[in-house]
Amino acid sequence: MSETEDRKAASRPDAPIDAQIDDGAQVFFDQTRDAVPVGQSGQLPASPTDAKPPKPHYHGHRQRLRERFLKGGANALADYELLELLLCMAMPRGDVKPLAKSLITQFGSFANVLAARPEDLQKAKGLGDAGIAAIKVAEASAQYLARERAMELPVLASWEQLIDYCRVRLGHRKTEELHLLFLDRKNRLIADECHQTGTVDHTPVYPREVIKRALELHASAIILVHNHPSGDATPSRGDIDMTRKIVEAAKAMEIIIHDHIIISQAGYNSFKTLGLI
Repeated sequence: MSETEDRKAASRPDAPIDAQIDDGAQVFFDQTRDAVPVGQSGQLPASPTDAKPPKPHYHGHRQRLRERFLKGGANALADYELLELLLCMAMPRGDVKPLAKSLITQFGSFANVLAARPEDLQKAKGLGDAGIAAIKVAEASAQYLARERAMELPVLASWEQLIDYCRVRLGHRKTEELHLLFLDRKNRLIADECHQTGTVDHTPVYPREVIKRALELHASAIILVHNHPSGDATPSRGDIDMTRKIVEAAKAMEIIIHDHIIISQAGYNSFKTLGLI
């Protein structure tokens, strides 16, 4: 074969030498295979895969909620929006508006969501431990603030603050609790303790245990507080009988029972106001 014929055979497309080049080498040496036009700036145009994904429909919504809250406070937001803003801090990704609305529907109100038991919150679809913790921290913060305000002045001189505190503490509980507010000689709050859980007129309350605890705390006076989950704050016969027994036991130890307050979601009743003490 002549030298000219040898060169022609090597340049044919079907020459067997092509099969000896692997895919990687073939791509590397083929300058026209993946050629793309160069822009006027000299840079390659962006690949479709480099394009930013579209922003979610709720983009910027959280920022707008924060701004409205900071400018107008809680009154500037609906209940579900206030809960949504709370959940945003615990759940930084995703749209939590549907979850907030679902929780309000399930528990009835924003306050009821805060007061819900952790085991009940765990049943809510889409709510994890971080969200539950945020909700319970918010409830604890509200109780702490109300308690501090109630302690700023003598209880009897700041009655509305005391009632607000009792509402935050017990107004949304699903089970009945009897709390004892122990006061010093200046009628300042020493301690708030849950003495009994359950239905007051079916669970025995021992007056001697109440007085014993008052003596341990060096309390000079007590205010009894319990809730009626039914929503009716009217004292029952059991409430009245139990209160009178405690009043009689306290007199012997020179401890004053200032009042017995019944709290419900709808309102409250005072034994003192009703003339029952």
